[in-house]
Amino acid sequence: MSVVIGLLGTCLLLGVLARHSGKFAPGAAGAFNTFILYVALPALVLRVMHRLEFVPSLIVAAVVPWLYFLAAGPFFRLLGPRLGLSRHSVTALVLTAGLGNTAFVGLPMAEALLGQGGLAVAVVADQLGSFLVLSTLATVAATRASAEKELPWSVLARKVATFPPFVALVVSLALRPWGFPVWVDTVLERLGSLLTPLALFSVGLQLRLTGVSHRIPALALGLSYKLLLVPGLVALGLLAAPGLAPMVVQATVLQSAMAPMVSAAILAAEHELDPELAVLMVGVGIPLSFATALGWFWVVR
Repeated sequence: MSVVIGLLGTCLLLGVLARHSGKFAPGAAGAFNTFILYVALPALVLRVMHRLEFVPSLIVAAVVPWLYFLAAGPFFRLLGPRLGLSRHSVTALVLTAGLGNTAFVGLPMAEALLGQGGLAVAVVADQLGSFLVLSTLATVAATRASAEKELPWSVLARKVATFPPFVALVVSLALRPWGFPVWVDTVLERLGSLLTPLALFSVGLQLRLTGVSHRIPALALGLSYKLLLVPGLVALGLLAAPGLAPMVVQATVLQSAMAPMVSAAILAAEHELDPELAVLMVGVGIPLSFATALGWFWVVR
């Protein structure tokens, strides 16, 4: 756990220091975001999904992230305008609060707290849940919100089909009958390992806490949904469901309690959907989630 917190905190802090150093141009984060979405994330997906062993009993872990993303839309569209939030700001909240940081933080935390059994559940929740939502519904939501006019579904479908992480998913599933050569697996592992440090560095590069007071209502709304409401409802639902293994319940609740997804914030920034709010959701949410996620884990234990 200390290694995870140290890595995330260090990368975030380095990004903040880099911005203050003046060595990076104002738009430098855009280049990092492009590399993350077009190279590092597809490499990680190719390798992980090619190896994923899915057990039908883990369907609950895969479905839960879809449910709370779908619920995020009406939740924020109902309450966001009451706080004076624009359409772009509401979509930024839907993307970040509707998707959890189930890879960067969730997988190491699940392994540390639950061992290999919990890690297997967490991987399913991440890859078949959060990642698939990011590649499909979230991509559609970001594209629609950033467009000046209503886009036909054919355009949206093409956007999803050409989104590099989704292409990587399709390729990895198609190649599952065949193993990757050692050198290919090594290259994918090295490229995928860049995802966490670069993503957090990019967030730190864009993170500005000065004048954040006017964003507190939006932050409070988004983080309350992601860190309190979602894991609370998931815990109630799974504990009430008969026949679920305790490991599945604990790992699924832990994943649902993760901070807002870094890749979702980067997707929002790429589509110019209130990047400031999206980055703040991640920059403030990750430190808070270490306490709230452990709290929810204690509740379900």
